Amino acid sequence: MIVDDQALVRAGFRMVLDAEPDIEVVAECADGQAALDALPGREVDVVLMDIRMPRLDGIEATRRVVARAEPPKVLVLTTFDLDEYVYAALRAGAAGFLLKDAGPSELLAAIRAVHTGDAVVAPGPTRRLLDRFLPLLPSTAGPTALGRLDVLTEREREVLEAVGRGLNNTEIAAALFVAEATVKTHIGRVLAKLGLRDRVQMVVLAYETGLVRIGDG
Repeated sequence: MIVDDQALVRAGFRMVLDAEPDIEVVAECADGQAALDALPGREVDVVLMDIRMPRLDGIEATRRVVARAEPPKVLVLTTFDLDEYVYAALRAGAAGFLLKDAGPSELLAAIRAVHTGDAVVAPGPTRRLLDRFLPLLPSTAGPTALGRLDVLTEREREVLEAVGRGLNNTEIAAALFVAEATVKTHIGRVLAKLGLRDRVQMVVLAYETGLVRIGDG
């Protein structure tokens, strides 16, 4: 499903997607409310969601979409220039974000990654997004936020911090001197213990709790 208030944007995305044998566009919507109205009765795996739209913006629409039973993945569309709202969309449950000026190969890779359960364009670009916009938002770090991490083992905290700093599984395995399969196991446990949906939300939480700070490398 493509959700964007600009008809030309929707048409451009659809032209690219319709050329792929394994991707089908089942709906186009001009705002978040139209998307919510169109979802029932349709099999939708991925929603491309713009942020600034009339009637219902992409943040609230994302929140409502992911609250559904067996929800589709939401891929947020952003111009990246002023979209501090992307952070709120990620917190609302978006699986990641995509730049509106992304090329066809990036668009297709992002959709396929989200569909298979991966965090799209994460963690590096997501981390850069948070580096840019988190200072603009009220700080959420504090005793309550930090207390969420108490359920983690020391190694699980190390893995969460590494994900927040932008390392992929191979890099985490090398840094911690463990097998990549072990890293995947730890990530699964972190997601389960903290009630997170995916790797993107791990990055967000690492920032929110202060486990990773702006500029950490």
